[in-house]
Amino acid sequence: MPPQVHAWLESEEKNSGAWQTGPGSGSFGRLWRVFMTARIAIASVLILLQAFIYTFGNTISRWSIAVCIAYLCATLAVRLWARPRPAGSTFDAQWVLTIGVDVVTFSVLNFLQSSGINYTPLFALPVLLSSVLGPILLAFGTAASVTLLLLGDAWWNSVQSMGDTNARFLQSGLSGSGFFLVALLANQLALRLAREEQLAKTSQSAARMQTQVNELVIDTLAEGLLVVDGNGRVHSANPASRRLLATQDAVASTPFLLTAEAAWQALADLTHRTFATQSPQEADIGLEYPIGHARRLRVRTRLAASQSSTQESLCVMFLEDLREMEARVRTEKMAAMGRMSAAVAHEIRNPLAAIAQANALLEEDLHDASQRQLTAMIGQNAQRLAKIVDEVLDISRAQADLPAPQTSTLRLDDTVLRIAADWARQNTAVQRMQVLTNSAHAVVWFEPEHLRRLMINLLDNALRYASASAHAIEVSTQMMTPGQARLAVWSDGLPLEKTVQTHLFEPFFSSESRSSGLGLYICRELCERYGALIGYQRVHRAGTEGNEFFVVFKAASQPLSADSLSFDTLIV
Repeated sequence: MPPQVHAWLESEEKNSGAWQTGPGSGSFGRLWRVFMTARIAIASVLILLQAFIYTFGNTISRWSIAVCIAYLCATLAVRLWARPRPAGSTFDAQWVLTIGVDVVTFSVLNFLQSSGINYTPLFALPVLLSSVLGPILLAFGTAASVTLLLLGDAWWNSVQSMGDTNARFLQSGLSGSGFFLVALLANQLALRLAREEQLAKTSQSAARMQTQVNELVIDTLAEGLLVVDGNGRVHSANPASRRLLATQDAVASTPFLLTAEAAWQALADLTHRTFATQSPQEADIGLEYPIGHARRLRVRTRLAASQSSTQESLCVMFLEDLREMEARVRTEKMAAMGRMSAAVAHEIRNPLAAIAQANALLEEDLHDASQRQLTAMIGQNAQRLAKIVDEVLDISRAQADLPAPQTSTLRLDDTVLRIAADWARQNTAVQRMQVLTNSAHAVVWFEPEHLRRLMINLLDNALRYASASAHAIEVSTQMMTPGQARLAVWSDGLPLEKTVQTHLFEPFFSSESRSSGLGLYICRELCERYGALIGYQRVHRAGTEGNEFFVVFKAASQPLSADSLSFDTLIV
């Protein structure tokens, strides 16, 4: 065999394994069942043919009838009990029961030649079977076997009769050549079908994986996403969009209509405008619900135009809560301001210390009262600036590592009593403050030094607005629920304005021009570090209305990584 032909046969042999990916299903299984059914049909036709011959009074061979009946039984047995399995390069048991039985049966019928019927065309069935469902070598082997049998039959007839036998040999040769050509073409078509099926399975698997990835990404998007058709019907909605659209009842499962809720009418109008103009749209809309609940949304639409007349276009709608957008913008601005303020404060610290030191040295040499009054003013303002610098730098340290758990717990009552007493002595406010501890020796997550800073900020703020009467300031602790302690600092000051209450814990916000506006912000940062919550409310104490800042602590028995406390539990 020439090396080129040998190499080609080896490559075809490798390609023939494409059917082995799914022997019991797919195209191979379907083709196998079609061929097995065709064999039953041919066997039935052969029996009927023998019956017609007998009916018309022609002489038939009993051997022909027996062979046809045996062939029908063999085809039924294979179709009912055999399982489709790709063939190897040689005949195995299953393929002997199919191709082998076919070749032998048709050869016997062709040899018997009952009533002058030519059975040569029937050999196309085993050749096609081996070509489509087997490798090229098996197909060529089957074609070669059929050709040899036809030539052998032609030789036997030439021995039996002394007439012209050239035509029979020529017909056998042409039939064999045709079977070889059929084997080659059918095998190539089968290989093409197998490759296309494998490619389709690979593409389908990749598409399915891509669909899963897309669904995962869409479901985890913080931005709401709706897929809407031209009739306002929502085909797909991710969890974020359901949260933004939901009222008291959850949004119905897709599909649902945007016109189902009166509050969604603005969304439906924006969808219709997108389809009408065939261009993206963007708008800020409000969802007004009958119960008074309102939500403002930034909505962007994009049109997914269909390239086929049989499929409709879709509008992809992106929803984003304007409050969350504004909060993110504020957070980014505050972060940038904090970094800038920390850098400026660090640069101011050294010159400010030099000014304070030079002022102290100058004050030692001055004896005139008016001049000493000026140096005193310089010293006071230098101290004020130094305090502001320290507060700004405290904010920059807010992201420092948390202390180890075993060193960040304290007994709330004991620590509060000690801090309150030290502060009252330093600020000569012993007569104006009372301390009530009733937290049953609760142990909470907090560093003692950080709790001192928190309480000093709250007490300084209370002293600034409290009256001069006795017990104008009250510090109290109590147990709200088992394991949950609460600290409150109350003063009898005037009520805060609504605009002030809204921005109480924001940095650089203060109702006084001489305040840095960082004290309450630092308190909030410290509370967040230890899983505590801080808040404000207007309450009565001993018949007097006043302002109360309160902190609800996380008990030491609860992990710091647990979910944050609910603000609903803070109000008493």
